[in-house]
Amino acid sequence: MNKTLLHTDIQEFINTNLNNNISKLLFKGSPFSGISIQELVEQIESKNKAEKKLPTWFNTQNIYYPNKRNIEQTSSEITARYKAALVSGNTLIDLTGGFGVDAYYFSRAFQEVIHCEKNEQLSEIVHYNLKLLNANNIITVASDGLSYLEKQQKHIDCIYIDPSRRDD
Repeated sequence: MNKTLLHTDIQEFINTNLNNNISKLLFKGSPFSGISIQELVEQIESKNKAEKKLPTWFNTQNIYYPNKRNIEQTSSEITARYKAALVSGNTLIDLTGGFGVDAYYFSRAFQEVIHCEKNEQLSEIVHYNLKLLNANNIITVASDGLSYLEKQQKHIDCIYIDPSRRDD
């Protein structure tokens, strides 16, 4: 996670270029030192995909986006809200956490949510974003969910699994 992408001038560049031609941006190169044009384009493409699918994320300043494949694979907010309305309890563990949208909505129905994501970079992004979204009852774990669950001593009320439908 390149936190330089969160600087105000870089965020302004990303927002200004949301509707611009990506090919032209790639050709121009990055106007910032320490940030590649690929990183900028990844943020722009992912934020574009989030506009309708993840309006809470889209409308929150300084959200850090993963690659567009992770955005494509994540539940929409509408779907996550629906799933969260079906269950409640003290502790839920999401064994295949992904971008954390489901965990975010489950955190409204549970006292504690454990978000497991084996991709360390994605887990770091989710941890950062959930703090921005004030989802303070979510624990992020950069680990294989099943391995983590096997070691778990506390009572888990609900185990949630929604694996990626694509191989990484």
